[in-house]
Amino acid sequence: MVNSDYLKNLNDAQKKAVLSIEGPLLIVAGAGSGKTKVLTSRIAHIIKTKNAFPNQILAVTFTNKAAKEMHTRVSKILGSSAIGLSWLGTFHSICAKLLRKHASAVNLKSNFTIIDTDDQIRLIKNICKAENIDVKQLAPRYIIAIIDKWKNKSLYPEEVNINKKDIYEKTILPVYKIYQQKLIELNACDFGDLILHSVKILEKNKDIREIYIKNFKYILVDEYQDTNYIQSKWLNLLTGRNRNLCCVGDDDQSIYSWRGAEIKNFLEFDKIYKDTKVIRLEQNYRSTENILTVASSLISNNQNRVGKTLKSTMEAGDLIQLNCFKNGKDEAIGVSDEVEKIKKDFSLNNMAILVRAIFQTREFEERFLKIGLPYRILGGIKFYERAEIKDSVAYLRIIYQDKDDLAFERIVNNPKRSVGESTIKAIHEFSKSHRLNLENSSRKMIQKNLIKPKAKIGLNMFLDLISKWRNDLKIKKINHVKLLQIVLDESGYSAMLKNKKDIENENRLENIKELLSAMKEFDNLESFLDHVSLATSIDRDWEGEKINMMTMHAAKGLEFDVVFLPGWEEGLFPHQKSIEEKGQDGLEEERRLAYVGITRAKKNVIISFSMNRFYQGDWIDSMASRFIEELPEDNLEKNSFFEDNTNSFDEFEFNQDIELDEDLKRSPGWIRYQKRIK
Repeated sequence: MVNSDYLKNLNDAQKKAVLSIEGPLLIVAGAGSGKTKVLTSRIAHIIKTKNAFPNQILAVTFTNKAAKEMHTRVSKILGSSAIGLSWLGTFHSICAKLLRKHASAVNLKSNFTIIDTDDQIRLIKNICKAENIDVKQLAPRYIIAIIDKWKNKSLYPEEVNINKKDIYEKTILPVYKIYQQKLIELNACDFGDLILHSVKILEKNKDIREIYIKNFKYILVDEYQDTNYIQSKWLNLLTGRNRNLCCVGDDDQSIYSWRGAEIKNFLEFDKIYKDTKVIRLEQNYRSTENILTVASSLISNNQNRVGKTLKSTMEAGDLIQLNCFKNGKDEAIGVSDEVEKIKKDFSLNNMAILVRAIFQTREFEERFLKIGLPYRILGGIKFYERAEIKDSVAYLRIIYQDKDDLAFERIVNNPKRSVGESTIKAIHEFSKSHRLNLENSSRKMIQKNLIKPKAKIGLNMFLDLISKWRNDLKIKKINHVKLLQIVLDESGYSAMLKNKKDIENENRLENIKELLSAMKEFDNLESFLDHVSLATSIDRDWEGEKINMMTMHAAKGLEFDVVFLPGWEEGLFPHQKSIEEKGQDGLEEERRLAYVGITRAKKNVIISFSMNRFYQGDWIDSMASRFIEELPEDNLEKNSFFEDNTNSFDEFEFNQDIELDEDLKRSPGWIRYQKRIK
């Protein structure tokens, strides 16, 4: 059933963005301006007007959550006509799909494994050990970061021109070469390779490139301000003659330069794509007028921006609260007291405390724990990074393809099979000298009687099980969900968890049950393994009535009724390191981060700072952030301290009526605490 009303629910600017389907288009979408609605309506319009079939549309997002949301919305409009949107997904998932079709062009097989960060670290450690590189002096994570930087610049090892004065890069480049060779041997690639290999395939194979240029009549990109060099290059290669590239984003929300994002992709879009049409979405459907006025006034101090003026569909709303506190402890008390006061009007789930640096949560956590106020922190261990989940997935990976040495190494002695470190080391050495993967090396060593008797029994049993499970999958056609159940039972992994009765293992068993439920959403083992590899941090459990705590970076794309923004102090926010490393560009990105923080709020914003903060083991005197001076006075409501200190932010005399410890009877949280300790 096709929904014909999709255009009626759009304002004039949104409608113009939907209907302008020919040629390059940059949609400057302010916070809360309905960019997802525009993107999905645009896709629906292209299909409904028969300008393209669903499989001729390439739609790219940054998260699986965003891709799923987009697909759901398009399906609501088009019904069954949306079937066939096979090229809607994240940069990594789409590149993985393209790469599986043309893996041979980069010396891979189509069933290659996508390795995660843990696997990368293990592989780098092994290489460093073989090359006598001290990992205490040069950390594997740093090596990976440099390699990722090169990959984001579209550089294979042989294409890297190192800074000869940089001793680290000089050491890392040979590691990069070995690392890439090893990945090919393992029939594997990392996240960076997904895009890097795809770009190189398109660059070096004109016939392949022409296939995709011809197929993709329309290309749409979400959050374009967050793209890096290689992502922009990939899009450029695919756009070709059609030039029907539509990019949506907000330059004022470009906050990920530390992750490789380049704001110039957005700012210089019209230079790359001639005759670009620019449409601004300036109608905000999220925040009150006061919130938008404050946010717009702040961001107007940035020079490197396209520029727009947000207008609210809401009423003026409450003034933005600006509070000053004696120290971090008082700030936490003040915030908790405000939460207690307003929670009768707002759900805890619709409140958020957004900090510049994660260490800032400590004071709030301690306070909330003390008074029994439930909270969650966004940024803990992701589901697919939990040990029991990684173990389960490793079993599936080695069943899927025998070259996955990293998976083999993880589970060969998990649960214990008497295959100790010395045996694994011997297998590694045999593997290296005979140029075989670990599984085949193990089989050869057993044949040649090169394994100690006890380890031989355990290893042989493990190898027999792998063969049996592959037969279950390929010959018996047992589905991937049932297969994992069989694997966990026959391997002894389930029994290992069940035999130890404690809360931790109970939780692990529950996690595995959840994994089995999650697997049911996928058609086959391949699609599930790809999903696991590509899962993002935003996909996490948000259940329960809890106030949310996270960094401002993690909050992007989210919204809450009430937002607390503590710690607005010089050196902390804007962060001193950012300014020292990037100068004016760093300051502007910090200001964009402040803009993101403020515009997460729908109803209320409470900004605060303290004059003293315990930082890195010592008390420091703080000064109010320069961003506070950039906020419009008429839209602020200051606490009583400011009444006697209107001239300067440099000379603070603190009003002690904020010291809530002296009179805590008015705090519901303190009452709960007193009841608990009696």
